[in-house]
Amino acid sequence: MTEEIPCGSKYGANEADEIPCISLLGVKVSNVDMTDTLDIIRGFIKSGKPHIIVTADSSGIVRAQQDEEFRSLVNNADLVTPDSSGIIKAAAMLGTPLKAKVSGVEIAREMCGMSAKEGFSIYFLGAEPGVAEQAVENLSRDYPGLKVAGVHHGYFGPDKDPEVVELVKASGAQALLVAMGIPRQEKFIRNNMDKLGICVAMGVGGSFDVFSGRVRRAPVWFQKHGLEWLYRLAQNPKKISKVFSLPKFLALVMKEKVFHRTQQA
Repeated sequence: MTEEIPCGSKYGANEADEIPCISLLGVKVSNVDMTDTLDIIRGFIKSGKPHIIVTADSSGIVRAQQDEEFRSLVNNADLVTPDSSGIIKAAAMLGTPLKAKVSGVEIAREMCGMSAKEGFSIYFLGAEPGVAEQAVENLSRDYPGLKVAGVHHGYFGPDKDPEVVELVKASGAQALLVAMGIPRQEKFIRNNMDKLGICVAMGVGGSFDVFSGRVRRAPVWFQKHGLEWLYRLAQNPKKISKVFSLPKFLALVMKEKVFHRTQQA
């Protein structure tokens, strides 16, 4: 079954501290809750060194089975939070329960609150033109004192990467939130991390759409019952392809469970 293993990423004042994680279908997932996550982010920022955070949901785990580059990227990230109820349930089914779901949209919101209180700056990169600006306007109202290093849309090709990277670096940002969708956002971060000059970078998917008010987040009932995907689908039917990954994920988990049961027999 899945086993809790040391991830090797170190944080905080005590560099002997390690972030525990499990291997779920061959993909690393950190065993953290939101409090742990925010403490780790503080440590990353204080270190002054570059760190990558990935938020993994069920579709991301499925993609990692098919995309070796993406799987390697996730397994080498400094922190991989469990961003879906499906992952929480699968980990429990396979023998190592995770502490809690820690979603990217909530981490991003908490980071904005931390920025306002603790003074580190954030660069917002991604979404359609104008969306990130509206998101920042709303977040600045919610978190007075939020330090915004810069804003840029995500509608650019690989040929523009160097130009955008230079904008982020020149901004002096300490944290970067990238809303381009999986796997583009993670690959952009990984490919440019050594040139961005930041301490923390995280892909946040459609979070800017939520923060801008363009998309409403699912009501709490849907979130608690693991049905946020259904609410999102109702809002945006174009995401139907992502829903198709859910039965694939379930099939992979059941296959893994049967395999280990057979091994133990």
